[in-house]
Amino acid sequence: MKPTTFHPTRRGFLKAMLATKIMPAFVPARLLRAGQAPSSRITLGVIGVGAQGLYDMRNFLGYDDVRVTAVCDVNRRNIETARGVIGEAYGSRDVKVFSDFREMNADRSIDAVLMALPVHWHSIAAQDTILQGKHIYHEKPMAMSFEEARRVRDAVHKTGVVFQFGTQQRSDLYFRWACELALNGRLGKVKEIQVSVPGGKEGPPFPEQPVPEYVDWDRWVGPAPMTAFHEDKLQRDNHENITNFSLGMISCWGIHHLDIAQWGNSADRTGPRFVEGEGVFPKEGAFDAILRWKVRFEYAGAAPMTFVQDGTEGYEHGIRFVGESGWAHVTRGALNLYNPDVLRDPQNKCGTMPIRLAASPDHMRNFVDAIRNGTRAICDIDTAVRSDILCQIALIAVKRARRLEWDPQAERFVDDDQANAMLRSRAFRGDWRLKEA
Repeated sequence: MKPTTFHPTRRGFLKAMLATKIMPAFVPARLLRAGQAPSSRITLGVIGVGAQGLYDMRNFLGYDDVRVTAVCDVNRRNIETARGVIGEAYGSRDVKVFSDFREMNADRSIDAVLMALPVHWHSIAAQDTILQGKHIYHEKPMAMSFEEARRVRDAVHKTGVVFQFGTQQRSDLYFRWACELALNGRLGKVKEIQVSVPGGKEGPPFPEQPVPEYVDWDRWVGPAPMTAFHEDKLQRDNHENITNFSLGMISCWGIHHLDIAQWGNSADRTGPRFVEGEGVFPKEGAFDAILRWKVRFEYAGAAPMTFVQDGTEGYEHGIRFVGESGWAHVTRGALNLYNPDVLRDPQNKCGTMPIRLAASPDHMRNFVDAIRNGTRAICDIDTAVRSDILCQIALIAVKRARRLEWDPQAERFVDDDQANAMLRSRAFRGDWRLKEA
């Protein structure tokens, strides 16, 4: 039987959306946080206004009850582009400009922060933001290590700020619908989940270039080991495949689909018990992050999950829930099902079945509303860390080349000191440190 395909229109890929402005309905102001007076607008600072930061910021610029008042970046070209975008939205480019996020976070007039930095900066910048008492929209992934992610989580628990993780697929109807179909037995008992995301890349080495005047390269590298400058390293699709700055696509892309797979696997408050995998890394060139992999997670009381990179034979980009009666496959752009009648049945509509997941029509709006209502965002810190752990332990399993036992409650491997050592943070360069929350 030919599958039915449903095509969403509210989200496309990043390049197609950079010029889009989402204009949600105005929500009356309530308390921003405990002890703070009501305000008609949430003031927002943006740390990192490269491609991802601009995309996210454009959405916030469309909200009547949010005002972007500050931007921070060590790249002056990014700053000027951001000021231009703000000017188009507000009719004025007048906005506070910072090159040091710590100075921006110290500004008491700012209520919340959007952070969209290269991954190697995530934990330090996020922790400082949170400990300054600011709500944070934290672009994915969490960090370079589980220890760093844990420190950020500790800071959120200590301060009680609203934390929203940038895994926006939780606010997409089609991903939620696929999960609810799986959880409500509409596919029969789920016996396997398949997850496929883009893999890594290869390329010739970057020759060293003089550092241009428009970027503070020392600050851009920050806590990571110093490396020679090349302009192409500033590009997201490049630095996310260099282990000086990232864990690679297994994390940067993997977090999106692994998060949804776990959501639809009755495992959102726990994690796998065993993990094993294999993979291939570049032998030379500019990029050294993992290229290809095949990892298997086994759960206690939930379906096993296979995680691969796109192009792996027998797997299709996205998340496929395979049940005893049929399958559902979901990705950005389509929800496919083995039987069209299942989706046409009114009793199988999203939000009508007995097991109903949290509903959010828009991810950034959900963050703003959580601040106003004093509630948790749909991708709160605990959800974020549990999903991010999957990326971390997948890579560790590949590197260890053996089956590992994972304790999801203790958040450590059982009887493997070498694997547990890989959960720890690497040494930071210079004076950069994480604080004890």
